[in-house]
Amino acid sequence: MAFSINNGRRDDEPMAAINVTPFVDVVLVLLIIFMITAGMFDFGLAIEVPNTREVATTPEDFPFVNVTAEGGVFYNTEAIAPNELAARVLADSNFTWSEAHKPGIYLRAHKSVPWEVIAPIVQACGREKIEVAMVTKPLEKNAPQ
Repeated sequence: MAFSINNGRRDDEPMAAINVTPFVDVVLVLLIIFMITAGMFDFGLAIEVPNTREVATTPEDFPFVNVTAEGGVFYNTEAIAPNELAARVLADSNFTWSEAHKPGIYLRAHKSVPWEVIAPIVQACGREKIEVAMVTKPLEKNAPQ
């Protein structure tokens, strides 16, 4: 009983089949390496966020929510409670919200305001799908780090 391992082709023709076994071996070795090293990283570390050199600008026309150093919250210039803010933004007659122009606010807080004052505002807006853009001041060009 005889058989041919070249499937009837001549020896000088290129082989059309691709051998994927070496590729699979390399992928499995990389998978094992990544699985071992992923366990070595501690994801609960405190990270210092770097200072930004550029401040992004946006063409959106949103109302301002201002938070004073004392913790007072203002919708433009009107004092408001943080839990009433989302309803006020959605009901504002000066802005027409649509699919193309989704609701949002510019949140401008004093630098001494703790996150505990800002977090409820961001949370209330997030629940109502209101975009929150933080207003920041760009760093000076030659300021020491």
